Amino acid sequence: MNDRVILSKIQAQLSSFTSAERKIAEYILEHGDFVPTMTTKQLAEQANASEASIIRFCKRIGLDSFRMLKVALAQELTHSEATINSASLLQTHDTPHSLFQKVTSLNRMSLDMTTKTLSHHEFERAIEVIMNASKVGLYGVGGSFPPAFDGHYKLMRLGFHAVASADYHYMIPFITMMDQTGVVICFSTSGRTKEVIQLASYAKERNLTVIAITTLDNSPLYKLSDIALCIPDIELEQRIGSIASRTSQLNIIDALYVSIFHEIGEDLVESFVESRKKTEERRE
Repeated sequence: MNDRVILSKIQAQLSSFTSAERKIAEYILEHGDFVPTMTTKQLAEQANASEASIIRFCKRIGLDSFRMLKVALAQELTHSEATINSASLLQTHDTPHSLFQKVTSLNRMSLDMTTKTLSHHEFERAIEVIMNASKVGLYGVGGSFPPAFDGHYKLMRLGFHAVASADYHYMIPFITMMDQTGVVICFSTSGRTKEVIQLASYAKERNLTVIAITTLDNSPLYKLSDIALCIPDIELEQRIGSIASRTSQLNIIDALYVSIFHEIGEDLVESFVESRKKTEERRE
């Protein structure tokens, strides 16, 4: 099966393109890794063509917009035989700059796709239950712990009693001491991490609200959750590290933080100013 559908299609139609379209096609075939990070203006300059020609070119190959072309290229170039998230990367001849471009493309694609996988209704419900929570526990292991800790830091800045840990035995007593308004936010890309499932199950036994930040999949964590904030499933099963999934999780945390601050921010301005003054004292 050919994993590079768009690139193959461009190559097959090369002789039928106009002069301007051919310049764009040749640039994409030779420098496809860079295109997902470009604007139409940047591609026009690099391919020596007009922005209007780029739009026409996209329609010639069956895509409605340049944005769709960028997403399609990012998917193809990051899911080919040697991806940037698997050990097969060692078999490529990528330079540091090209790898930077590929990582940027993958992360950008992840963020773009999250706008499709995240339910607006579920997101609003998450904000409501967190704002009414007496305590918030955040739990993730491995690559899913950094977003959990980031969530703890941001909620703490908003005045919430929040705790994050990758230690199951540390989180159990914290959850046990929660009242019925308590919220447990569980992070797992696969939704199948054993410790995360066990912690979510215990939280459900305690009648606490479980928020899952996981892929849009019918996983055990997804089924256990009261609220699912879903990220796209673009990670390999066997990967060298959580890359795009971590970006998606951090993005959701940032969005929750900004949304909650928007709701209660007026009550926090004085505290934020005081905190800033205190930290600036250490810089003098």
